[in-house]
Amino acid sequence: MSETQAKIREFLARFFRNHDLQLDEDIFALGFVNSMFAMQLVLFIEQAFQITIDNEDLDLDNFRTINSMTHLIERKTALVA
Repeated sequence: MSETQAKIREFLARFFRNHDLQLDEDIFALGFVNSMFAMQLVLFIEQAFQITIDNEDLDLDNFRTINSMTHLIERKTALVA
């Protein structure tokens, strides 16, 4: 598990305490996410990884799994570097 994946998993674990979330589990399909939590998740990613989530990034597929969030972060940080 990468540092990015671990950081995301740690954040999500605070909300999904009774579930051992796997890297490829769809948090929307599991019913864990509502619109308020989705906003918190975007803010967490922006702040924790110092990136900006643009409107075109606000696709559910970018936030479904820890792996998909990691890929989004890697793409965004590669653009900055």
